[in-house]
Amino acid sequence: MANVPFLGLKTHSQKVCSLFKRTLRNLEAFYDRRNVYRYQAVLMRERFDKNAQVKDMRVATQLLKQGEEELFLQQHSIPRKFPLSPGGVAYERVVQSPDWVLDYWHPLEKAQYPEYFKRREERKKEFIAMWEKEYGKEEKKDQHH
Repeated sequence: MANVPFLGLKTHSQKVCSLFKRTLRNLEAFYDRRNVYRYQAVLMRERFDKNAQVKDMRVATQLLKQGEEELFLQQHSIPRKFPLSPGGVAYERVVQSPDWVLDYWHPLEKAQYPEYFKRREERKKEFIAMWEKEYGKEEKKDQHH
């Protein structure tokens, strides 16, 4: 069990880094001029650096909680979002169809791209062989219950 994933569990330092990044994104929403934003970001970094050497985890956790609360109370009413990020104006605008859709193409459609579909069939066979090597062949279920 060397690689046990701890999904959702973050260390204290990861939580602090996340808070710092969200704080900077919040500052970006408030200050549209780069020099003003940069000045505010430096001041914010100074506030975080002041408490970087706190060794007592109870105090550090309390500081983190206060920082989260302060960010919540001072968040911008219209946060800036990247266009392709969740909540952005172009999020999921272009739908990527899954690969299995190509299996249902008509043979005349497939004939327009012979090299592609030949290579695709080879790769499908390679993938099945790799899967069976790693996980074994599929067991046939009995028809009798």
